[in-house]
Amino acid sequence: MAVVTPLLKKASLEPHELKNYRPVSNLSFVSKLVERAAVKQLTDYLETNGLLPLLQSAYRSHHSTETALLKVLTDVLTAIDNKKVTLLALLDLSATFDCVDHDILLSRLHSRFGLYGAVLAWIQSFPSDRTQRVCFGGRLSAEIALIFGVPQGSVLGPPVSALHDRVV
Repeated sequence: MAVVTPLLKKASLEPHELKNYRPVSNLSFVSKLVERAAVKQLTDYLETNGLLPLLQSAYRSHHSTETALLKVLTDVLTAIDNKKVTLLALLDLSATFDCVDHDILLSRLHSRFGLYGAVLAWIQSFPSDRTQRVCFGGRLSAEIALIFGVPQGSVLGPPVSALHDRVV
């Protein structure tokens, strides 16, 4: 069970608009330690076996938004130099982690990445049977079950800014 604290994304944003808040899950220290060990092992497995897409920049060492941007810019300039029509489509995936379907995630971890047995069972336990309460203004909401997404503030979830890490 996580206690979610809505934190204002930027101090300059209007605090009365719900869209200006980021939900950050306050999770136990032990939970974060176990997650950190698991993500290290999983990342090592994926990299050792060449299972990560070559051009994936997110959540990888020595890859960043800058390297991704340089790749796109290089491809666009090369296409222009070769007199090819260039079209760039941009997608906003900022809420992707909120939409993760647990069953699809587990199925793909098994079929595409070869995870099974105790490893897959442990990963399945991470998103399964999670609940949360929201703490706002010193008051707690009722507890609800989470059937999609991964908690922000967890090691396996999306990163939050340094400010949010300090608060959590």
